[in-house]
Amino acid sequence: MNIKIAIVDDNTFLIRTVEEKLSFFEDLNVKYSAMNGSELLDKLGKNHNIDVILMDIEMPILNGIETTEIVKQKYPHIKIIMLTVFDNDENIFNAIKAGADGYLLKEVNAKDLNNGILETLSGGAAMNPSIALKTLKLLRNPLEIDNAQEKEDIKLTAREVDVLEQLSKGLSYNSIADNLILSVGTVRKHIENIYKKLQVHNKLEAVQKAKKNKLI
Repeated sequence: MNIKIAIVDDNTFLIRTVEEKLSFFEDLNVKYSAMNGSELLDKLGKNHNIDVILMDIEMPILNGIETTEIVKQKYPHIKIIMLTVFDNDENIFNAIKAGADGYLLKEVNAKDLNNGILETLSGGAAMNPSIALKTLKLLRNPLEIDNAQEKEDIKLTAREVDVLEQLSKGLSYNSIADNLILSVGTVRKHIENIYKKLQVHNKLEAVQKAKKNKLI
């Protein structure tokens, strides 16, 4: 298995740090790095045979969230994991809305980074514990939505709550599967659904803000 990776970060030291973490794993192969979104898009134009992009958020010219949106439209097959120092709610949810497949913090250790990449490639989502916790809070009490059906659509099921609670303790998919007596595939499916709900939640929130401000 040869996983082709691109790293995007405006800090060369951090690019090197990530490369170093990835170098422990033979099947992870860094194809190229870029200092901002615009440079990444140029490189992808020449070679978009990439499996995963590790994307910083705060960058000049074209930031990680804008870049994610463009890459997802042009190259939907590429998985994008945000790798950032920020875990504030707005960044997380903007990244997910833009189509990010996972969200990890830069201090992630090599093993967790490798696991996050493998999980994301097999359809799960890399999510670090503090982000799982925030997601839990957010989706546990959906916004004041008038439409009962929509409210149901974004409410977490009991199982999804269980999975997020386990994720927020920093457990791996395998441990979660063992603890909840589920298959790893089922855990992955739950996480995929949680991500979908976050995207829907974001869209509903945007519509509500627009209505409130009499934009629509």
